[in-house]
Amino acid sequence: MTAQSLSPQTLVLIAGLFFTMGYLVINQKILRVLLLIGTGFYLWYYFIAAERPLWEAIAMSSIMGCANLIGLLGLVMRDSKRMIPREHRDLYRRFKDVPPGDFRELMRQAERRVLDPSTAITREGQAVSKLYYVISGKLEVEKRGERFLMPSGMFVGEVAFLTRMKSSATTRLPTGGEVLIWDVDALRKRARRRPRFLMALEAMISRDLAIKVALAVAPHQS
Repeated sequence: MTAQSLSPQTLVLIAGLFFTMGYLVINQKILRVLLLIGTGFYLWYYFIAAERPLWEAIAMSSIMGCANLIGLLGLVMRDSKRMIPREHRDLYRRFKDVPPGDFRELMRQAERRVLDPSTAITREGQAVSKLYYVISGKLEVEKRGERFLMPSGMFVGEVAFLTRMKSSATTRLPTGGEVLIWDVDALRKRARRRPRFLMALEAMISRDLAIKVALAVAPHQS
């Protein structure tokens, strides 16, 4: 069968088939590709179905096809690791389960800083205004009179951020420790507007909490 032998009715059937397959697919990229192919067949149909091309239908289908293509490019860019800023690529290895686009969004909201001098970043019983992620340096933690160290690669203030409760411990990072810092109010405001942003942040925090549970030890007995 050649292109010239395809009747208008056949073109409509092929276009409808691609649209139907697209609606049955969960993967957003494949869905959009199938819809683009279907749109192409519909455009072909609109050119040959009548004595003159159906320009109105062609125009609207072209606009919808362009919108679909923009959405597809957005999905590709969201999942492209090449789009992660160079200064944060070393961190993405720690959060590889988070889509690159969501990771970029989180990093845009963060300040990366080396602390000097040694700094108490949370205090037990006080409200938390900043969320921290410790890139390097061992955390000194004091909680209910107990003192212990935690390795880098941890969030600080994440429970207070999620629950809106006060900090449960005093944490201090030694001189030279490197951190990411987010403003809690700005994070919450962003999360209200962008559900995907909140999902990405919660995914990162959930991983962190799982590690902390694995490292936890029973308290000293008197």
